[in-house]
Amino acid sequence: MDFSLSPEQEQFKKQVHDFIQQHLTPQLRDEVEREQYSIGPLGKKFVRLMGQQGWLGIGWPQQYGGQGRGAIDQWLFLEEMDLESLPTGGLTLSSAGPTLMRVGTEEQKREYLPKILTGEIEFAIGYTEPEAGSDLASLKTRAERDGDSYVIDGQKIYTSAAHHSTHIWLLARTDPDAPKHRGISLFIVPIDAPGITIRPLATMGSERSNQVFFKHVRIPAANLVGEENRGWYYAAMALDFERLIPHARTQRQLQDLIDYAKNSVVEGRPLSKHPRVRHVLARLAVQVEVVRLFSLRSAWMIENGKTPNVEASILKVFISELSEHIAVAAQDIMGPYAALRRADRLAPANGRIERLYRGFPMSKFAGGTNQVMRNIIAQRGFGMPRS
Repeated sequence: MDFSLSPEQEQFKKQVHDFIQQHLTPQLRDEVEREQYSIGPLGKKFVRLMGQQGWLGIGWPQQYGGQGRGAIDQWLFLEEMDLESLPTGGLTLSSAGPTLMRVGTEEQKREYLPKILTGEIEFAIGYTEPEAGSDLASLKTRAERDGDSYVIDGQKIYTSAAHHSTHIWLLARTDPDAPKHRGISLFIVPIDAPGITIRPLATMGSERSNQVFFKHVRIPAANLVGEENRGWYYAAMALDFERLIPHARTQRQLQDLIDYAKNSVVEGRPLSKHPRVRHVLARLAVQVEVVRLFSLRSAWMIENGKTPNVEASILKVFISELSEHIAVAAQDIMGPYAALRRADRLAPANGRIERLYRGFPMSKFAGGTNQVMRNIIAQRGFGMPRS
């Protein structure tokens, strides 16, 4: 493939960049750096603004209100947003919405898709449970049919967006007697439904996650997505849409480290002139470029009608472990300054390095552990048998 961008793609990238610079206020920048993977009130307002101006539907088909652009344009949009850590609508746009287009009822499409594109609806992903993470099909949350309703009981964990979302994209067991992959259904659950309790779950990286408890939560049967007991396959479909992974945040992390090395003088010369530091930075720069090419290749495959299943797993492992490499290198190059938080005036890069060090372990299991990703690569990419 040709990794260079066309003049039209370069122009589109500039349009996105200009839009961001026009609306990225110091207050919004401060909020996104503070909230990281959560969304504050200014972030929500920014998402609504993007919806009003049509940016949220970059890759959606025109028949559903989108711009109908290809996957590479969508990736370029995500790249520009990721460079500033800005919210983009997340899995609501890239996973839940496209799944509804394919298996949702006409009523569900009319109800949810337009509101997703305007930023009015945001889904939290309700998959993981305390005893069902990597082995997700072991989930125990129940949804029992009762006339024109389903009644839900159970618990989800690491539901990171639950405290600022409007709905939960929920997997629940509807047939306890069926093989575990075949007795699961997918539901849309309003976050304010009676019987839902959300409790914050602190993480080492300061990002807020949540536990969500369901006690006799009653929802209309019309909130079932697709067919009953087919939820596992719909969730797999939704995961297949999560293949566009931007790399710009790692680029910014490396740039923070490069800027520090250029502006810090040790033994009469900048750190960036010391051979050992230069070697470390050069090695990281090569890895960042590899991530960019991996990421662009996945977008190119999607644009050409292919599903980058193995390729996306490779990218996920590489990019999460690159964050670790950058964080460890920063501790070595910056010394004790790397441990200063954003409230300290001496903190490099406004404390982003310190948060990166505390936060990178989460990226190695969020969205699927790297061990599971390596199994996918081995089995689907190299045809190796299950152990």
